[in-house]
This record gives sequence, structure tokens and C-alpha cells, in this order.
Amino acid sequence: MATVAVTDDTFDAEVRNSDIPVVVDFWAEWCGPCKQIGPALEELSDELDGKVKIVKVNVDENPGSPSQLGVRGIPALFLFKNGEVVSNKTGAAPKAALQGWIAESI
Repeated sequence: MATVAVTDDTFDAEVRNSDIPVVVDFWAEWCGPCKQIGPALEELSDELDGKVKIVKVNVDENPGSPSQLGVRGIPALFLFKNGEVVSNKTGAAPKAALQGWIAESI
């Protein structure tokens, strides 16, 4: 399953009300490190299909949800479980590091 684009309007339905853990990637088109981790997140989304959902929120188009969570730098990754943030990290990382972070958080 590919990553899902989420907006401020769909954030609660897609993230907080999800039956499975959700990784939220706050990103922007102009952000180099965001583009760097994009392919790794797409691969992880396919590999973890059914176990974890990975969604992307464009902070330029959707300022509400990153503001509520206190996002100050991007890429910012938040892992939600049962509607609550259980872990977060900022900055680019290789796929293996992202995979390890997700695995230890769920």
C-alpha cells in the first residue's frame, strides 16, 4: 500500500481514528531531506502493509495539524498508536533506521 496524502480535514479520520499504528510524515515540496526519505517511506509502506499505515502531510498546504503537534522542523515523523503520539523524530534517516524506529515503537 502506498503512502496516503492526509490533509488537516482528514487528519483525525486517517490518523487518530486508525485501527492500526500510523506514521505521519510532515514534509514540504522544497525540503531536500524530505525528498530523501520519501522513497524509503514508500517502500516501508508496502512492506508493512496491514501492520502500519504511513501518511504524508504537506505542511505548506496543511498548517493546522503540524501546528497542533508543535512541529518546528521537517521532515518530522510522528508515530500514532490508538490515536496518541507514542514516538517522534525529526530529520532524514536511512531506511534501516526508519524501519528500526517504527519496529521499536509499535
